[in-house]
Amino acid sequence: MKRHLFNFLFIVLPFTTSGQQKNEVLLALEIMEALSSPAMEGRKTNTKGNKKARIYLIEQFENLGHTVKTDTFNFRTITDQVEGINLMVEIKGSKYPQKYIVISAHYDHLGIKDKKIYNGADDNASGTAALLSLAATFKENSPLHSLILVAFDAEEMGLQGAKHFVKHPPINRKSIQLNINMDMISQSEKGELYVCGTHHYSFTKSIIQDVASSFSKIKILFGHDIPNTGSNDWTNQSDHYAFHKVKIPFIYFGVEDHSYYHKPTDTFDKLTKDFYLKAIQFITATVNQLDQELEKSKN
Repeated sequence: MKRHLFNFLFIVLPFTTSGQQKNEVLLALEIMEALSSPAMEGRKTNTKGNKKARIYLIEQFENLGHTVKTDTFNFRTITDQVEGINLMVEIKGSKYPQKYIVISAHYDHLGIKDKKIYNGADDNASGTAALLSLAATFKENSPLHSLILVAFDAEEMGLQGAKHFVKHPPINRKSIQLNINMDMISQSEKGELYVCGTHHYSFTKSIIQDVASSFSKIKILFGHDIPNTGSNDWTNQSDHYAFHKVKIPFIYFGVEDHSYYHKPTDTFDKLTKDFYLKAIQFITATVNQLDQELEKSKN
């Protein structure tokens, strides 16, 4: 990330048992820890550590029974030609198979600087691990809309993976109904998860509010998406911006910047564990409810 300083039971239980849900959330913890380990060397785009992370993620998706497609793209920095690789999984919808919700998180981070590993636990091993949790959930419970789960590369180098995806989508771009993006969702001592995008796409807000009303142990806050508010506007601060620029609605889940942001201290042991688990549960319930009500709410 690039920043500048209905009842819950009725939503979740129809498509997963509580035992399944617990296992899928705990899977995210395991994957987050692995992605943010020193062995991944900070996952910077076009490095050995990034390749290790990519191989690991492909294995995890395949372990869940998904087929992973890779999409290679190239871009220039001031000094170099750089190669990035996005990972994509498609889950076909049962009612609207030709309409898509794209769920995204970037798996790259900053790599190694001055011999220090920038592990990127919250930014954004947390969102990528949640993507795998959603992959597990919707493998067992078919969505109404088709889903594309995409782990973007090169977010930290200017949203390059998302820009490439939007410019060269694997399906007709007009069929994309919504982007749901997760970037930094595991670290909040105050227990606050922000939902951004409802200012721009108001049809989503009442749906999300209904879900939020059933989550008493996590604070679901709206905002950080109102134009002309400087650093408080996160509209262009992560991969969802590439979708917004071409008028594809987005919802972004994230936390405010913390003392570990873009520092070597953004490590797995710093996560707010109970908050992170609740955040994944909330995001899962929200994705399901948006999938259920999207067509009705847009009309």
